[in-house]
Amino acid sequence: MDLMEAMKRRHSVRGYEDRAIADDARHELEELLAQLNQESGLNMQLVLNEPKAFSGFMAHYGKFSGVRNYIALVGKKGPELDETCGYCGEKAVLKAQQLGLNTCWVALTYSKIKKAFRVEDGEKLCCVIAVGYGTTQGAEHPVKPIESLYRADGPLPSWFRQGVEAARLAPTAMNQQKFRFSLKDGMVFAEPGSGFYTKVDLGIAKCHFEIGAGNADWHWAKQGNA
Repeated sequence: MDLMEAMKRRHSVRGYEDRAIADDARHELEELLAQLNQESGLNMQLVLNEPKAFSGFMAHYGKFSGVRNYIALVGKKGPELDETCGYCGEKAVLKAQQLGLNTCWVALTYSKIKKAFRVEDGEKLCCVIAVGYGTTQGAEHPVKPIESLYRADGPLPSWFRQGVEAARLAPTAMNQQKFRFSLKDGMVFAEPGSGFYTKVDLGIAKCHFEIGAGNADWHWAKQGNA
């Protein structure tokens, strides 16, 4: 499946089968994580056969079951970390969907198992992504009307609308979709809104927007130029 189809098929899955990720899928996912780490400076890691992170009270409260594999989103502390983790992590999520795997972004309802992954000096764990073979394919989550996700003073170019439509499919904390996009002189401005993990959500939404907008002549505006 292509990335647009992967976005449409991807739903958050909290229950997983007790089977290992196939070697070819694991290899492709690890290759992508290595590439994204090199490009972004992150230290994302695929953690395999580690059930402790999702065996505690919070995981049961979050209705997780059978999670033994996850991606630890680790990177250098700084103001860009959350958005970068969201952007790169969602690329990994869509790749996993293409490989026949299921995923779920997890911000709070897991336990940090320190020996399961590396956190170097000056780094921190942002959040994790559960990954594996789901007991179901998940269900569609509520989405806001597209008009509430952008600001514009005039007619929308087709690529901008397609970008926002793709961002509308992005997973966000509590399905709040607080992000907003606006367009000025071929520059796209993206705002996270306020609240917990909204910058992670913005990174995820920007990943989707880029895929939907495609190769049209546009650029991201630098932060602070809105």
